[in-house]
Amino acid sequence: MAGTYSQMHIQLVFAVKNHQSSFIRKEHKDEIEKYIAGIIANNNCKLLVIYCNPDHVHILIGSRPSVLLSELVRKIKSSSSKFIHEKFDQNKHFAWQEGYGVFTYSRSQVDLVINYILNQKEHHHRKTFREEYIDMLKKSRIDFDKKYLFD
Repeated sequence: MAGTYSQMHIQLVFAVKNHQSSFIRKEHKDEIEKYIAGIIANNNCKLLVIYCNPDHVHILIGSRPSVLLSELVRKIKSSSSKFIHEKFDQNKHFAWQEGYGVFTYSRSQVDLVINYILNQKEHHHRKTFREEYIDMLKKSRIDFDKKYLFD
C-alpha cells in the first residue's frame, strides 16, 4: 500500500527435534544456511544473518508487515527438512521440533544481534542452548512453561 513504511527486525530461533546435535553437521552447515536464505528471499524478506548450530538455528531477518510470520517459519522448517532428508543420506530421521521463538529488535540493536548470532560457537562454550533460549525468553518478558519448551 502506498505510503506504508516499516522496519521490522525479527530473530527466529528453533531447534532440532530431541536436540540431536549430530543432525546439522559442520560440513553441511553452509549448504543448509544457503538453502534457508533462499526460502527467506523467496518470501519477500531480507536475511541479515543466519547461524546453524548442530542442534538449533538463529536467523535474523528484515520483514514486511504483509509477511505472515507463522507461514514463513512453516515454509523454512518444512522445506529445509525436506532438503536435508534428500541431500544428506545420514539425516533420514531429521526433524525440527514443534514451535519456535520470535524476538523483535529496533534498528539500534541489529548490529548487536548480528554479532551475537555470529558468535554462537563461543556462547555455547558457556551456556547450553536450553539456558540460552530460556534467557532470551526471560529478557523479552515472554511467559512460558518449561514443559513445552523442548521435544
